[in-house]
Amino acid sequence: MEEEVEEGPFYTNPVIAHNCPDPSIIDNRERDGYFYVYSTRNGTNGTPTVVYLPVYRSKDMINWEALGNAFGGLNRPEWVSESSVWAPDINYINGKYVLYYALGCWDTSDRSASGVAVSDRPEGPFTDLGMLVDMETQGVGNSIDPNFFDDGEHKYLFWGSFGAKSGIWAIELSSDGLSVKEGATKVQIGSTNMEGTYIYKRGGWYYAFTSKGSCCSGAESTYHLVVARSRNVLGPYLGPDGTPLTDYGFSNTILSGTSAFVGPGHNGEIITDDSGQDWMIYHAFCASNNYSGRCLILDKIFWTNDGWPYFNLTNPSPFGHGPILKK
Repeated sequence: MEEEVEEGPFYTNPVIAHNCPDPSIIDNRERDGYFYVYSTRNGTNGTPTVVYLPVYRSKDMINWEALGNAFGGLNRPEWVSESSVWAPDINYINGKYVLYYALGCWDTSDRSASGVAVSDRPEGPFTDLGMLVDMETQGVGNSIDPNFFDDGEHKYLFWGSFGAKSGIWAIELSSDGLSVKEGATKVQIGSTNMEGTYIYKRGGWYYAFTSKGSCCSGAESTYHLVVARSRNVLGPYLGPDGTPLTDYGFSNTILSGTSAFVGPGHNGEIITDDSGQDWMIYHAFCASNNYSGRCLILDKIFWTNDGWPYFNLTNPSPFGHGPILKK
């Protein structure tokens, strides 16, 4: 008799079918039974009402409920004037929910920076603690898209984006993750034509997922996801052919777009379900809503025998069986 293969619930992409860019996800089931997703600032339900860093929650990573704004009401950090709030990164550190975020200035990258906020609750409101990295303190323009990583002994911030004075960088943080460690110096991780970095450790390897191409041009976007890996958290990160991630021409693409899903990229954290399958969220423009926003996509991620990640398709899946969750 053939062994029955367990499958999760059927779902279709996108799992959030309106603008939900630059997502970050946390598995909070041990504390309250939910997953939470945070995204870049947004309008709600097609209205011009602004939600700064929208927060959603779900029991299954498929059906999402909007909770509101991470900072509460229409409040948000404004220590960079005339900026927008971008690219949240959510973490649970020392009993607190810690939210890293960017204050971005689209046309003035030298004024774009990353900060940190904390809350006792995943839905917020988060209390802003101010700037972590910017051009003045680190010499990195477009200091956006922060990503926190804890290797068990040290805590790090990875950040950066497009631009000749930018690129992808890393620096050690204090033990509470709320400031740059005194005396720490930055290390370059990736080139000046990538952004949205996410670091993941598996099997003795550190993986740097990052996005290249145009993020925000609707149906004309060329965003795509690339990956490199290293035995050291601070690199060097290399592709399968040995090309370093700091090379402008790095091209180990694992996910690109189709006419149905354009410009996939800026992934969130990898979540392992209760059967050991790995899942990734990211954004893409969708034909199903006339490319009117970067929607939330859920996809299973696989690993080759020699430890490289890949997707079943090289582009977003239109549907499938979702995560198996028993908790």
